[in-house]
Formats: sequence, structure tokens, C-alpha cells
Amino acid sequence: MTQKEIHNQRLVKEAEEAMIRMHTRRHFLKECAMGFGGLALGSLLQSCSLGAGKPAAVDFDPAHPLAPKLPMFPGKAKSVIYLHMAGAPSQLEMFDYKPELMKLDGQDCPPSLLEGKRFAFIRGVPKMLGPQAKFAQYGQSGAWVSEHLPHFSKIVDEISFLKACSSDQFNHAPAQLLMQTGGARLGRPSIGSWVTYGLGTENQNLPGFVVLTSGGKFPDAGKSVWGSGFLPSVYQGVQCRSEGDPVLFIKDPAGMDRDLRKASIDAINKVNEEEYKEYNDPEILSRISQYEMAYKMQIAAPEVMNINNEPQYIHDLYGTKPGKAALANNILLARKLVEKGVRFVQIFDWGWDSHGTDASLAIDIGFINKCREVDRAMTALILDLKQRGLLEETLVVWGGEFGRTPMMENREGKQNPFKGRDHHVEAFTMWMAGGGIRKGVTYGETDEIGYSAISGKVTPHDIQATLLNQLGFDHEKFTYQYQGRPFRLTDVSGKVIEEIIT
Repeated sequence: MTQKEIHNQRLVKEAEEAMIRMHTRRHFLKECAMGFGGLALGSLLQSCSLGAGKPAAVDFDPAHPLAPKLPMFPGKAKSVIYLHMAGAPSQLEMFDYKPELMKLDGQDCPPSLLEGKRFAFIRGVPKMLGPQAKFAQYGQSGAWVSEHLPHFSKIVDEISFLKACSSDQFNHAPAQLLMQTGGARLGRPSIGSWVTYGLGTENQNLPGFVVLTSGGKFPDAGKSVWGSGFLPSVYQGVQCRSEGDPVLFIKDPAGMDRDLRKASIDAINKVNEEEYKEYNDPEILSRISQYEMAYKMQIAAPEVMNINNEPQYIHDLYGTKPGKAALANNILLARKLVEKGVRFVQIFDWGWDSHGTDASLAIDIGFINKCREVDRAMTALILDLKQRGLLEETLVVWGGEFGRTPMMENREGKQNPFKGRDHHVEAFTMWMAGGGIRKGVTYGETDEIGYSAISGKVTPHDIQATLLNQLGFDHEKFTYQYQGRPFRLTDVSGKVIEEIIT
């Protein structure tokens, strides 16, 4: 008998022994002790009434949770690439041109901007801070863009700007949760989870929802911003890497070949199938699906996550650095993933928190470097999707969790050592492109110093409602039954931003 046959026999034997132990334990709990049986029954009933969710508004097959599904109505977009600049980029040095603010540079902040307001760090009376960039108008749309984004200025006629975004959370973690899950507290599903729950994915060898991170750190809210919350866990984001193996432990360990890996997964899933027959818990089917997906990804993921085989002109276009962890690499990978049928790609880039506490967080030093990192790559993404005929069916979203103040940050009442701006919830800029979004549009306006929205104000729920609309979902009817009531991504508010859609 060969070594391989010995391994396989051992696996089968271990699986059979596990099943015997499982049945013995269940027999004891159900038949031999009414007290334990009552506890088990109570736990199951509680999970049915409080924890287990029932799908609404979409066809849901728990045996094939990622199978492609039709939306409520024909959507303009089939996939989404969401670029979240974690830390909140300053709109006043990128898109929101305010010459009047320059006239106030260095003056004491007027009391009207401070009274009754809450800030993350500003204390006392800070100085006003004029724009730390030069601006010009570009394209037929005449959109204002700063000198920090020379590449992006060439594609403004493909973009819809949202100049009057707002939030009600001024700290990073709750603001990121609000933007990505529709709620400022932990426990809700992320946008990508909702989308893959509603639409499934067109490539059954890859996850429907992929997450790529750069900047050296996770977002302040951690992995919860791509979690599945109360949806089945199969819909949570799968984090991949642009450096090294795309997924940790994707390679077989020493001494295990592909056939043996398949045999081990089959043995594990045989146990899972028996458990599902016993408890009828859909989360067990999610576990089975995830094991099978992991096996398929061993072949599919390394191929699609490899940017080395891209032609040189693509590397020049994006500014990619093969073999390194870089934002540009992730943005190129996002194009490759949607091209292969991945439904939702979420990019988180850390390092945009421009407080002025050190050079890396200075609005005139570190912030400029961050702009250089994103400028070429996000421009290339729009151009590349367009030349491949993918832009009209791919919705691209760019933004942070809030904006930055028009006054300098003076932490503890003292001016910070470098120029910086505090968190600001009343006005910031985001943009969208592709996926049925109007081209060359600027919607919303802030006051003369960029402090408050004066027209076209939108909230995170409005942005989420618009995103779902472009994919073919009515955000008010797209729900999931949980804890006795239907939940939705947009909670109890939100409206589609009709002014920016075709």
C-alpha cells in the first residue's frame, strides 16, 4: 500500500470516529438528561427567534449561497470597486476650492464656527488655515481640482462629484462603520456583504467580496468594516494581499498534495453535512461552502492576483510595483478581479489622517505624498475600465469617512507642530464614476470657506441607497429578517441621489 493510500485511509477513519463521537454526544444530550435536553432546545429556539435571520426580497439558496442571482430590477452596474481612504482626506486640498478661506489664513477662528460644536481634538480658539494647494478648472465640466492630482484632473469629465457629503460621527471607527455598514455600532453587515448576499457572484472559484488593504494598517474600525454581521458568514469580505501569497495558508503544507487536500475537505464536509441534518443551521452550509471555495481558490486566486504578467504599459499607467504591498497594486488587482466576475472589491488605504502632529500627517507634507500615491492609480483605473468596456457596468466609489476642518488643529489648545486639520463631519467630498453614473457632474455646494453644506447635502445612507440602486435594488425593500424585524443597509433613512444617475 502506498503512502498516499495510507493517508487517505487514516482520514476516512478519523472522519468516521468523529461522526461516532458526535452521535454519542447528541444521544447523551437528547435522550439521557432532560435538563441538558431542555437547555439545548432553549438555545435552539433562541437562535431561531433572536439570532437566525431569514432572507427577504431575494431568492436565497443556502446550499449555493454565492450562486448568481437577479436583482429586483435591471441595474446599470454589475460590480463595485469602492476605494475608501481611511483617515479622511482633506477636501480643501483636493476638490473643494475656497479662495475666501485663503483670505482668513492665520486669523483666529470666528466664535460662530466653534460655539455648540464638537471636535475630536480642537480646544480653545484655533487659527484658520487657507488651502495648501493651487487649484484650476479642467475638462468641459470645469471641475476644480488641486495641483496635487495632475493625472486625475484629465478625467474629470468621467466623474460625478458629491461636494456636500456629511456624517454624524466625528471619530474614525464609528464613522467608518456608518459609511460601510449603515450603523455606527458593531454588528451590521458591510456594503459588500449586502451586495454579494443580493447578487451572488459570477465566478464560483473566487469570493464574491474581496478586500485589499494598503498603508501599513487596518482601518480604525478593524475588520468589522468588511464583516457580514447578521448575514451568513459566507458573505463577509475575504482579505487578499498584493504581496506574497494572495491569501495566507493558501498553499498545501509539506507532505500534502492536492488530492489529499480534497480528501480531507470531503471528510470534513461529510461531518458538516451530518451536523446540518441534525440542526438544520444554514451557517453549517456556509461553512461547507467556504471549505469548497478555499479549495477552488488554491488554483484561481494565485492566477488572478498575479500582476507580474500584466504588460508594461499597464504598469506604467497605474504606477504599480510588482512584489510590493502598494495602493497602486491593489487598484490594478481590483480591475483584474471585477474582470474575472468578482462582485464587490473594497480597497482600504490607511494614512489620510492629516492632523499635523508629525510630518507624515502634515497637510503640506505627508498628505501630498498620499495624493501622489493615489492620483495615478485611481486615474488609471477609470481609463483602464473604459478601454476594456467595463466602466459602464462597474461602479467606482471614492471617499473617506468624513472631511477636514477649515481651521488648524490645536490639540490641547496649543498649535500642532505641523500644519493639520481636525476631523470635520459637516462637509466633505466623495466621487463616483461608471455604473450608470452621470459624467462631468458636480452635485452639492459648501459655503465660502468649506465649513457647511448649503445645497445638495447627502449622507452615508444616501450614498448607500444610490449604490444599491445602480445594482438593481430598492434600498427600502432589500431587507433581511433578524431579531424579529427586517433590517436594511440604509437603516430607516436614505434616498437615491437622482441628480447623479443617468
